[in-house]
Amino acid sequence: MDELVLIDGNSIINRAFYGIMGSKMLMTEDGTYTNAVYGFLNILFKNIEDIKPKYLAVAFDLKAPTHRHKMYEAYKAGRKGMPDELASQMPLLKDVLRAMNISIIEKEGYEADDILGTLAKWGSSQNLDVTILTGDRDAFQLAEENIMIRIPRTKMGKTETDEFKTAQILETYGLLPIQMIEVKGLMGDSSDNIPGVPGIGEKTALSLIKEYETIDNLYKNLENGTDNLKGKLRENLTSNKELAILSRTLGTIDINAPIEKSLELLEIKEWDKSKVLEIFEKLKFNKFIERFNLRQEETSKSIEISEIACEYISEEIKINKLKEEISSNKIMYYYMNSSDSSNEELIIKKKIDSICIYSPKENVVFVIDKIQSILDMFENAEILKCGYKQKIDYILLKQAGIKPNNFMFDIEIAAYILNASITKYSLEYLAQEYLDFSVEEYSAKFGIDINRNSQINLFETPINTENKNSLGIVYSYVIYNLYNKFISKLGDINGLDLFNKIEMPLSEVLSEMQYEGMSVDKEELVDYGNELKVKLDELTKEIYSLSGEEFNINSPKQLGEILFNKLNLTTAKKNKSGYSTDVEVLEKLKSEHPVIEKILEYRQLN
Repeated sequence: MDELVLIDGNSIINRAFYGIMGSKMLMTEDGTYTNAVYGFLNILFKNIEDIKPKYLAVAFDLKAPTHRHKMYEAYKAGRKGMPDELASQMPLLKDVLRAMNISIIEKEGYEADDILGTLAKWGSSQNLDVTILTGDRDAFQLAEENIMIRIPRTKMGKTETDEFKTAQILETYGLLPIQMIEVKGLMGDSSDNIPGVPGIGEKTALSLIKEYETIDNLYKNLENGTDNLKGKLRENLTSNKELAILSRTLGTIDINAPIEKSLELLEIKEWDKSKVLEIFEKLKFNKFIERFNLRQEETSKSIEISEIACEYISEEIKINKLKEEISSNKIMYYYMNSSDSSNEELIIKKKIDSICIYSPKENVVFVIDKIQSILDMFENAEILKCGYKQKIDYILLKQAGIKPNNFMFDIEIAAYILNASITKYSLEYLAQEYLDFSVEEYSAKFGIDINRNSQINLFETPINTENKNSLGIVYSYVIYNLYNKFISKLGDINGLDLFNKIEMPLSEVLSEMQYEGMSVDKEELVDYGNELKVKLDELTKEIYSLSGEEFNINSPKQLGEILFNKLNLTTAKKNKSGYSTDVEVLEKLKSEHPVIEKILEYRQLN
C-alpha cells in the first residue's frame, strides 16, 4: 500500500522551536531566527526517510476563529501568544515547503487537527497507509489499523518517535481510540481551555470510561441510579452534564472538514531546486545544501586550491628568505601541526611537529619541520599572526619556550563575531560557507582521508612528508583566504573594534590563564563534599519526619503529592504533570509548614 504522511505544522514547528533554543537559538547574520525551521526540516526529512511516502501534506492553523470558538467563546482563552521569535519563522517555513512543492493545507474556521482528521480518514478509505505526525495526543482518537499517530519526543538528547495504532492505544490506555474523545470530555484540557467536569483528572476520566464506555452511558446510569458512584464525584458529574457534553464536542476532531481531497494534490513532487537553494543559502542551512547536493549545477569556485605549490624546506637560506618576506609583509598565515591527540580543555605537554606557512608572493605553502628555525617569528611583535584556534597554538609555543606576540587574528574568533549562532566553526565549514570551497572534496581528490572521525581533530592530522597535499597545507591556504574575506566582513558590520580591542586581547589573557592553570586542594574539596553529604542526610531525615513518610524529595510529582494532598497546604494551580513545586511556590508556603524551609535548604545544598 502507498503511504500518506500528514504533518501537524503548528505542533511540529512549536516542538522544533523549543527543542533548539537558548544558546542554540540559530539565526542568520541579519538576526533572522531559523531554529524552528531548521528543527522542523530535520523532523520532516527523518520521517520521509523512515516512511518513504508517496503522498505528503502539512496542515496549519489560521488566526481566524473556528467553529469551536463560536460554540464556546472561552475556547483557548488565556493561551499565551506565539513568541515573536517563533511567529517570524512561520512564513519562512511555508516558503521552504512551497519551494519543495509540498502541499500546505489551511481552512478558515477549522484547525489543523480537523484537516488532518479529514485527510486521514479519506486516505484510509483510499486504501492508503496513513501516518499523522504531531506532538498533540488529541490525535489518538483518529488511530485505526491503517492510521498511525507518530509522536516525536526527545530522549537522552536524541529525537525518537512513539507510534500508536489501535493496539497501542488499547495497551496504553485500555480504551479504543474513539473513546479518547470521551476521556477528553470528562477531564477537559487546560491548554485549550476546554473545561471538562470540575474535579476530574485523567486518571478518574480513564477509569470512568473503562467502566461506562461513553459519557452518554455514564449519565444514563447516573439518571437511572444504576451507577456505583458516590460523594463529590457523583455530585460534580450530576451538576455538570452539559459541560461534559460540550467539552466532548470541543475535543472531537472534525473528520468532515470542507477541504479539497485528491491524490494529485498530495503527491510528492520534484523540488524547485534553485528556489530551495536560494532559501537555504539565505537561512545558512549549509548542512541541507550539502545533504541534497543542491549546488551540483555550480562549477565555479571562489578559490582554486589545486594550483598551490608546496615545498618542504630545511635549508637555512630558504628559511631566511621566507622570514624576510614575512617581516616585509608584517603578517604570517600559518597552520601548526602537532602529533599527539589533544583535549582543548587540558593540553598536556605536546610537541609541535611542523608548521605550514603560506606565501602570497610565491603562492607556495612552505612546510617547515625544523621548527626551531622559525619559532622566533612567533615572538616578533611587529608581525601579525593569522591562524586558527590560536589559544591552542599559544600554549604549544609557551610549552616550547616561546613567548608568543601579536597573536591578533584568530579565524575562529572572527567567524564567531560574524555569526555567533552556529554550533561549530571548523575550517571545513568556514571554507564552504565563506569561500564556496570544499576541503573534503579536495582532500578526497588527492587521496587524503579526513573522515576517520565525525568530528575532525585538527591535531590528529600530522604532516605526512610523503604526501605534499596533506591537510595542514590546505588549511594554511584556507586561513589566508578567510583572513581577507573576514577583514572585509568585519568592517561591514562595524565589528573590527570588538575583534581587535576586546576579543583578541581577551584570547591572550585566557591562553595565559590556561597555560598557568590554577591550584586546588583536592583533599579540602573532598572534605567539603563529605560535609555537604552529611548535612543532606540530616535534612532528608528531618523532611521525612515532618512529612510522615519517605519519598523522593527530588521528584516534583511525589513532593506535590506530599505537600498538597497529604499535608493539605495551599495549592498552586495544577498542570498536566501535577502540582508546581518550584521555588516561587515554595517561598509562598514557608509560613504554612516547617517542612518547606527544610526542602528549600535541601535544594540549595543539593
